Amino acid sequence: MGPLGGICAALAATSACRAVFLPVDLPLLPASLLIYLLHHARITGRAITLASVNGFAQTFPAVVGREALPTLRSEMQAGRMGCFSAFKAAAVGLGQPLSLIPLELLLQTGHIAHPGGLPAVHWFLNVNTPEDLRRAEGLYSRFGGTAAFACDSGSACNFRAFSEIV
Repeated sequence: MGPLGGICAALAATSACRAVFLPVDLPLLPASLLIYLLHHARITGRAITLASVNGFAQTFPAVVGREALPTLRSEMQAGRMGCFSAFKAAAVGLGQPLSLIPLELLLQTGHIAHPGGLPAVHWFLNVNTPEDLRRAEGLYSRFGGTAAFACDSGSACNFRAFSEIV
């Protein structure tokens, strides 16, 4: 059922009022972004909270409230498997706007930062292949971070940042 199926399963299984979803192929996202998105969702009560970069909404990371589950399930059962479209449908169904938070504003006001100083435009680099991994390593080290990356023979890449150590 793809990512939307996973989101629905997680929301159905949790007792929490909202959950944070992020893809494993975006290893350069800073924790401060996730924390801020969750904080914003809590204080606004919005069912769907996403980030935007340069005016473009990013489907993930996403903070999704459990109240969105019925619409998300309906979208999935109707064969509409796109997460962003399902998120928009859920917000509309609940009579809410989709909450989009511009990263640039959060950076300018000091609400979020990357521990390695990496500019926000690079935070959403997908790391799925060894070539992507080399690019991520290069970006991260160019901005002063040190990291440990690994890819297995199936090109699944993992990342662990150590920029805050030492």
